[in-house]
Amino acid sequence: MQTRGSGTTRHRSARPVQILSALCLAAALALTGCTGAADGGSSSSDAKGGAPGANEAGAGAADSDAGSAKQEQAAAPPKLTAHIIHTASLTVQVKDVPKSLDEARTVVENAGGMVGNETTDRDSEGRERSRVVLRVPSDKYKEVLTELEGSGKLIDRRAKAEDVTEQVVDVESRIKSQRASVVRIRELMDQATKLSDVVTLEGELSTRQADLESLLAQQTSLKDRTSLATITLSLSETPVKKVAKDDDPGFADALGGGWDAFVTMFRWIALALGAVLPFLVGAVLLLFLWVRFLRGRTPARPVAAAPGGAGTGSLPVAPPVRAEGDDKD
Repeated sequence: MQTRGSGTTRHRSARPVQILSALCLAAALALTGCTGAADGGSSSSDAKGGAPGANEAGAGAADSDAGSAKQEQAAAPPKLTAHIIHTASLTVQVKDVPKSLDEARTVVENAGGMVGNETTDRDSEGRERSRVVLRVPSDKYKEVLTELEGSGKLIDRRAKAEDVTEQVVDVESRIKSQRASVVRIRELMDQATKLSDVVTLEGELSTRQADLESLLAQQTSLKDRTSLATITLSLSETPVKKVAKDDDPGFADALGGGWDAFVTMFRWIALALGAVLPFLVGAVLLLFLWVRFLRGRTPARPVAAAPGGAGTGSLPVAPPVRAEGDDKD
């Protein structure tokens, strides 16, 4: 009986211990969960708090990149716009000159250009020929040129492109400097008190304004020539033959050149004679008048008699006049 009672007592005393240990384990687990939740919250808050800093750092880097790009752009030399003068000449054989000329006008006007000087005539056979100067915008130059070439049979085509970019930049720079100079002269005139200074400054201002106007005229001319291309179109109904030129001269060329030189020399000689002929005629006329009228009125000089008697037909000779000293002797 005693043995059973002691075992029961030990069993009862062990149960509270197990319950207490289970409660301690549950409390420890609860504390661990709270700590993990707190750590998770702090890490998420740190993540949230760190995002604005990262954004600010990214924005600063972007600003620095933009600033460096602007500095590089400012340091780099500006790109120059090309200014080119386009000129071309076309010779086209067509069947109907007036019709082709009207079509050319239409093409140029549709491109925003204008028609300049026009010359129309007829050859010995009554066929019409026309020569017209066309001005078209530079961006439409190639298109218009190609269309005009296709209006008939192309006989001759010449195109030229002249780059005047440096000249345009130089004129613009000189205009800026000249304008600043004119402004300075005017400021000095406002501050001048002496009449002599005012007169001197007015003369200098007139000179600089004249130079400025000359530069502005050059700028206008360059702008017109670069913005509008010039096409000289020649239309003809007569077949145009190209003459083949031989660079090496032959005997016939030398003979022809000599004959041309001879004819030229003879022509100059004839011109010289024609220029001198009036003076020669005048001199001959004066000589004739002198011989005819003036020579007959001139008194004759006395002629000395030859030695000999009177029978020879000579005039008597007067005796010599003696001096008084000779008589005394």
